[in-house]
Amino acid sequence: MDDLTVVTGGAGFIGSHLVQQLVDRQAVVRVIERPGAPSTHLPTQVEFVEADIRDRAAITNALAGAKIVYHLAANPNLWVRDRREFDAVNHVGTRHVLEAAVAAGAKRIVHCSTESILTCARATGPISEDVVITEADAVGPYCLSKLRAEQVARELAAAGHPVLIANPTMPVGPGDRGTSPPTRLIRDFCLKRLPARMDCTLNLIDVRDVADGLIRIADRALPGRRYLLGGENLTLLSLLERISQLTGVPVPRRRVPYWLGLSAAYASEFWADHVSGRSPQATVTGVRLTQRTMHFNASRSLQELGLTTRPIDASLTDAVHWLRAQEIIPGPANA
Repeated sequence: MDDLTVVTGGAGFIGSHLVQQLVDRQAVVRVIERPGAPSTHLPTQVEFVEADIRDRAAITNALAGAKIVYHLAANPNLWVRDRREFDAVNHVGTRHVLEAAVAAGAKRIVHCSTESILTCARATGPISEDVVITEADAVGPYCLSKLRAEQVARELAAAGHPVLIANPTMPVGPGDRGTSPPTRLIRDFCLKRLPARMDCTLNLIDVRDVADGLIRIADRALPGRRYLLGGENLTLLSLLERISQLTGVPVPRRRVPYWLGLSAAYASEFWADHVSGRSPQATVTGVRLTQRTMHFNASRSLQELGLTTRPIDASLTDAVHWLRAQEIIPGPANA
């Protein structure tokens, strides 16, 4: 299969939209997912392979024949009970995938990174593709693992391999079956689980635009370059007000100071670590990130890729409709 395209993490939020767009373009697609991952929502013509990216041999076999590789598989959460999982999956797993893709002779290899590793402690202005970061800038084990993964991609590109890097900001829209942090925020707000809010800025982009951007990067981007896929900068208050207009749920007016939010996050993680084993209501990494500049300027990347992002209000509307259709939040699906 000379035109085989492989997507790791292809059943996930961004991945499933990417796979659908690739199929719409008549690509021959193989999805690699962790054992036990749901796959019934994927197009029927897609080849589905179970392989853990922590298993180098399994990944090497699964990538055989790949000509284009999109690496999206990762643990995207900000908390996991065993923190070592972040490095094992996001960092070491990425090395397995990218090196196996190179060994398979792939012509284009797109590594999907994240915007959360582009923040510096002293940054004040909008963040662009050129930001230089160190491990000292990483906030928590998740961000550190993703930063190290991106460093692997840069090393391979510097060695002459066709590795490209994409840094999406926070994706929103329909189809988030794994409930990533942005969708979790929408869900919890609609279920009135947010009695208070913290001051922070977010950059949101439609998940379908992220998928489109990844394809454009594979088609035309330069190896070794970082491409920032971002949309609209919003304060958390502005975001909640927009969701409130869609749902009628009132915006919490009580503001939580940083020190109190961080204390609550430590307590929440302690309970999750030692008692419940379930994702905490607030994470230490998430609260710490509220102190960082999360205002992004992706205009140069978007212009180079020829990508125009849709209005974020439309993305939020589609996300709310999908959550209602899945009966995750109350309300009519088409209202």
